[in-house]
Amino acid sequence: MKYGFLALLAAASVSHAAIDLSANEQPLPVTVDPQAVAKIPVNYKFVEPGTLTVAISALNSPPLALLASDNRTRIGSDPDIARLLAGSLGLKLKLVPTAWEDWPLGISSGRYDVALVNIAVTEQRKQKFDFATYRVDSLAFSVKSTSEVQAIKSAADLAGKKVIVGSGTNQERILLGWNEENKNAGREPALPIYLTDDASGNLYIQSGRADVFFGPQSVSAYKAALTGKTRVVGLGPKKAYVATTTKKGNQLVFALQAALDGAIQRGEYQQVLARWGEEGEAVAQSAVNPPGITY
Repeated sequence: MKYGFLALLAAASVSHAAIDLSANEQPLPVTVDPQAVAKIPVNYKFVEPGTLTVAISALNSPPLALLASDNRTRIGSDPDIARLLAGSLGLKLKLVPTAWEDWPLGISSGRYDVALVNIAVTEQRKQKFDFATYRVDSLAFSVKSTSEVQAIKSAADLAGKKVIVGSGTNQERILLGWNEENKNAGREPALPIYLTDDASGNLYIQSGRADVFFGPQSVSAYKAALTGKTRVVGLGPKKAYVATTTKKGNQLVFALQAALDGAIQRGEYQQVLARWGEEGEAVAQSAVNPPGITY
């Protein structure tokens, strides 16, 4: 990423410190966008008529997705983007909490119209899915605030470390690639630790059962600013675009792109990112199927 690292962390700290979760439980207003509505394919059949069914993360990964105070309603930047899409297209919204491993089959089999699970565009995924970008994302390495680790910039910095990653994610692929690099250089590879919930990750880091968390920069910066128990010590090596994800070739992606572009022009999109501290990850306009990460 071409962010100044210290500036990015400083901005993240200020933004996240100002987040009001109680206020953020209230949906933001959305304007129906006739130009976006006109781009809905005539022959497209929604999972439920008149409703945009969106797969959303079932995990608590603030600021991307988390439970509201009622312990039932999903809030966060991804649910807010889903509301922007549905509202702009004149549709009702149905959010379906989904495990990361389940969204590809859910989209392919027609259980969801759209997946918003902080999905980065990759060349491999573009073979099966269509993407309309809505955020520039970076991966980050974070450690316990008292850790001796000061910086992670290359494979050598992770040699022998116990690293928390999500299965099937871009960060896992990067870690496994760096492990091969370490092996070839005669260094000890990192040990991947696969966890599926945020609470376990926090416990592993604080107890010393893991050395490093490797995941979305927005999540890592949020945790560091909110609790002070962790700190970000490096950014991942690849730039990514996070995008709405739909089944390849159904043409719905162009309506989603138009909905996002309209929301950007009206300032509604910027309101979403601002209230979750993600202003530094904004896109100027949505792109359909841009160049993706390759491995």
